[in-house]
Amino acid sequence: MRLIVYFSLAFAFSELVLMLVKRSKEIQVKTRNDKGSLIFLWLVITCGFFGGFILSKPMNQFWAGFGILFIIAGLIIRWVAILQLGNSFTVDVAVNNAAKLKTDGVYKRIRHPSYLGILLVVIGFSTIMSSFYSFLVLVVPEFLAIIYRIRVEEQLLKNEFGDSYSRYSRDTKKLIPGIY
Repeated sequence: MRLIVYFSLAFAFSELVLMLVKRSKEIQVKTRNDKGSLIFLWLVITCGFFGGFILSKPMNQFWAGFGILFIIAGLIIRWVAILQLGNSFTVDVAVNNAAKLKTDGVYKRIRHPSYLGILLVVIGFSTIMSSFYSFLVLVVPEFLAIIYRIRVEEQLLKNEFGDSYSRYSRDTKKLIPGIY
């Protein structure tokens, strides 16, 4: 159980650092419209982890192995997406003055790979928790919060990039390659 606590603390710390370092800056922002989605996402993650830990069962080594793979895959996907966006990545929904529509790399197949990464991390943690109820309180609300955040972000991107974003949207999936 200590392993899952250490992993969750490391994940929380990395997200906190992102939130402090990668917030959009007033001088560089062209458009911003977060609609409270960042705070909502953080509240859902925090409450989900709290509830998931309370409802978790003793760790099953078999499922813990799968969970760790999901966590690692999610972190890799999330950080590759963040690094590929470079200075255009912000934790709040904003477009900076230098932003260009990213359609290559991991963005060639899906429009929101960093959210896919978060979702995989959360699925990994719920798998390690070995409880269907942990899955329900951690993954389901997080998925719904991510869907809300994607809607907010896509509206901003459509307004900012117009037809280019509409064409890109037709050619790619939102979150899960080939599915959604």
